[in-house]
Amino acid sequence: MLDRLFLSVPSRIIGGWGSRKELAPLLQRMGHKAALIVTDRFFSQQTALVSELQASLTASGIESLVFDGGIPDPTVEVCLEAQREIDQKGWRERIDHVIALGGGSNIDLAKVLSILIKYGGTPQDYVGEGRIPGQPLPLVAIPTTAGTGSEITAGAIIVDSASATKVAVMSNDLRPAIALIDPELTLSCPPNVTADAGLDALTHALESYLTQDSTEFDRGSDPDPVYAGCNELTRMFAAESIRLCFAYLNTAYVRGTDRPAREAMAAASLYAALSYGSAGLNAVHALAYALAGLTHASHGRTNAVYLPYVLDALRDIRRDDLAHIARSIGETATDPDELARRLVIRTRNLVAECGVPVSLAEFGVKESQLPDLIKNGLAVTRLTKAFPIQPAEAVYERIVKNAFAGTLDAERKI
Repeated sequence: MLDRLFLSVPSRIIGGWGSRKELAPLLQRMGHKAALIVTDRFFSQQTALVSELQASLTASGIESLVFDGGIPDPTVEVCLEAQREIDQKGWRERIDHVIALGGGSNIDLAKVLSILIKYGGTPQDYVGEGRIPGQPLPLVAIPTTAGTGSEITAGAIIVDSASATKVAVMSNDLRPAIALIDPELTLSCPPNVTADAGLDALTHALESYLTQDSTEFDRGSDPDPVYAGCNELTRMFAAESIRLCFAYLNTAYVRGTDRPAREAMAAASLYAALSYGSAGLNAVHALAYALAGLTHASHGRTNAVYLPYVLDALRDIRRDDLAHIARSIGETATDPDELARRLVIRTRNLVAECGVPVSLAEFGVKESQLPDLIKNGLAVTRLTKAFPIQPAEAVYERIVKNAFAGTLDAERKI
């Protein structure tokens, strides 16, 4: 029986080793004539991917313009720079679709440009939810990492340099029209990027599996919510993502050329995004944003350090869910409490195996900074309100203090 269901995903998802070769004929079939390719200089200058993409588009009768100014954590200024370059080359009126090639940052940049090219203005005009006047230009997302899920999701994160903060443009209309998942592209990822992205995918899957249920989630009066709580379908996607992450992430990290591991992690990232892209997230991401602001560590790492401690805090209220997940990754105990305990410890161990610190102290955080981390995490209200334990203040405090010390309550009961 379907529970309270709301699911929003791209209209087309293409996947498989080498599947990028299928894109140009599809775009031709859809009637597209002129593409803006959004990428960065690594892909345009140090790989053949951009030139190969342009050649395939040309062979299908599609002209293309490349903007390769993508950077990690794209800024408002980069968005405006891209607009100026497009205008100077006389392409604004010609572009009928945007293709993003790269990691989540390039996809986020492309999402914002898909709005600006069509509607003009500045990125700040569209910050928040539901501020896009209509459908942006169709977007094709080709991720080269396995983790962010930006090719599925409804948000674009950019940095507002005036306030030095990250802001989000959110709308279901921002979900790409085509998500193309080609695991071959992830071969270019070095071990640290593989680990960060894979742990991000694992966090997305676990957190969305355990987030507030769709029957309880507060959508307000929004008939088209970006996030709507977990439901039967999102849990199915999340469960398979979790299984794949535990089975293959360490192999992909240690042996980056292992094709089955790369394919499995690409699938894990996709399934996690299909889950969290509609279910939403909660405490891990809320606290991780605060930690990233303090340490400037990567998103995957700031998520990963908190993940075991959030699971630990949920052992009582979500014991049966944690036990079910533990069984899916091969744990065979019969006692649900023991299964939940093992999942917490295995998650912490996987984080460590991927070379990521498992305590805030290892990140260089000082004990005097913990109150601000708690306060700033709680301030991310759109995530905190979806945490299964309400009110969240006392639980956040325990999570942060345990994460600082590297102490799991699950281990105290051995």
